[in-house]
Amino acid sequence: MPEIKKWGNSLGIRIPSHLAEELGLLENTAVEFSISDGGLLVKRTNRKRKYLLCKMLEGITERNLHGEIDTGEPQGAEIW
Repeated sequence: MPEIKKWGNSLGIRIPSHLAEELGLLENTAVEFSISDGGLLVKRTNRKRKYLLCKMLEGITERNLHGEIDTGEPQGAEIW
């Protein structure tokens, strides 16, 4: 029977291999936690974030916009 154990400043639960295999859980699978009917629900999530250029560009303002920066002459075997 799995038990809750101390893991650093947190608590951890080991997932039995037969359950992990049935659910397709691998090491580093992203999950989210929620409380349901007084119990803990662990659900696999889609870790990949979708970035939209238009949303990223909204963050550019006059305050964080800057021109080119001169880093000087090549110092080694760089080809410019």
